[in-house]
Amino acid sequence: MGEGAAVLVLEDLEHARARGADVLCEISGYATYGNAYHMTGLTSEGLEMARAIDSALDQARLDPTGIDYVNAHGSGTRQNDRHETAAVKRSLGPHAYKTPMSSIKSMVGHSLGAIGAIEVAACVLALRKQAVPPTANYETPDPECDLDYVPRKARQRKLKHVLSVGRGFG
Repeated sequence: MGEGAAVLVLEDLEHARARGADVLCEISGYATYGNAYHMTGLTSEGLEMARAIDSALDQARLDPTGIDYVNAHGSGTRQNDRHETAAVKRSLGPHAYKTPMSSIKSMVGHSLGAIGAIEVAACVLALRKQAVPPTANYETPDPECDLDYVPRKARQRKLKHVLSVGRGFG
C-alpha cells in the first residue's frame, strides 16, 4: 500500500496552445473494460485488458508498434503480472518483446484510487526526461513474464508514445 496524489490539468489541445500553455503531453486514447469474472480474480488470458489497450490504441489512431514504453499496472502479484503480460503480448504482438515495461508501484506503493493519476504523471515525466523508470527490487523473473521489464535502474530511451495500463477491483 502507498499514499499519494497527483493533480493533472486536462484541457483541449487547441485551447492550451491558444493561451500559450506549456503542453506536457497529449492523452490521445483511453479505454476501460470490466470482466465480471471475480471480484479480485483475473483470467490468465488478459482478454479484457487487451481489449482496453486495443480500444485506446484505435482511439489514438496508433499502431501497436508505435508504443515506446508500457507503464504496467504491475502490482507484483503472480496472477496480475501474468494477466498483464498476456494482455500486452496480445495487443502489441511481437512488438511487446521490444517495448520496455516497468511499474512505479515498486517505488511508490499501491495507492488504490490515486494510483492511476500518479502513473499518468510518471508517464509525463518519462516523456519529458526521455527515460523509462525502473521497477525497483525486481530480481527474480517469472518465466511466464518474459517481456523487457526494466529492473532497478532507469533506462534512457527515445519516447514518443507511452501506454499506461491500470486495473481495479470488481
